[in-house]
Order: sequence, then structure tokens, then C-alpha cells
Amino acid sequence: MNLQYISDNNGKTTGVFIPIQEWEALKSRYKGLGDEEVDIPDWHKDLVKKRLDEYHNNPGIALDFDSAMDDIEKEL
Repeated sequence: MNLQYISDNNGKTTGVFIPIQEWEALKSRYKGLGDEEVDIPDWHKDLVKKRLDEYHNNPGIALDFDSAMDDIEKEL
């Protein structure tokens, strides 16, 4: 299989590119692969948009993951 790995600026692998011919072959071999569709409710989309707007208007309100986890662990 001719996969291409996608990396971020730090060299961490973040994704894989599969050529379309190979993807089609996988889908024919494994029935149901690629058939999954996720219907995201409008209220989920609205909530994410609201939170993104809040962040863009005040980026200082966001915590990085490690800080958020530290805060949660302190409360346990």
C-alpha cells in the first residue's frame, strides 16, 4: 500500500493519505468501510460556533490541555 504520512511542524504524525484507488479496494474488501455518516445535530454545531466566537473574541480564556487536566486533578 502506498501510504503518505502527514506530519505537523513538530514532526508528529497527524494523518495518513491513502490513494483513492487503494481506498476503493479497501472499501470493496471490507463491506461497510466508508459508509458511516455522522449526522451532527444543529445544536452541537451552534454550541461549537458559540465557543469558537468566544475564543476569538477573548483568546485569553482558553487553557492548554495540560493546564486544564491539572485543574481537574486538583478537584478530585
